[in-house]
Amino acid sequence: MALAIALLLSGVLLPCWGEFALFKKGSTKANGARCSHHSECFSDCCLINLDSGGAFCAPRARITMTCLPQTRSAINIVCPCRVGLKCIQKDPDCSRRCRLI
Repeated sequence: MALAIALLLSGVLLPCWGEFALFKKGSTKANGARCSHHSECFSDCCLINLDSGGAFCAPRARITMTCLPQTRSAINIVCPCRVGLKCIQKDPDCSRRCRLI
């Protein structure tokens, strides 16, 4: 029981839990590094930079931030949500936002 509570608290107290490198094998690039595919990044988001024409690894979207669902394409226009959040659109006039599941 104590172990279950400790694990639950660690998940709440560590908001970037899903973005730590040691939990995601095969990823080698930190946020800010240049990338060509989302699978290269710890965060699993390779964001296009319209100013320079390149792309860089970026953190996943937090709660209430604008988001897009993860696609099969190599580069994201807007990052998908963090683990535990879902990218949904509540109002047809507003963009998609990360919400608690």
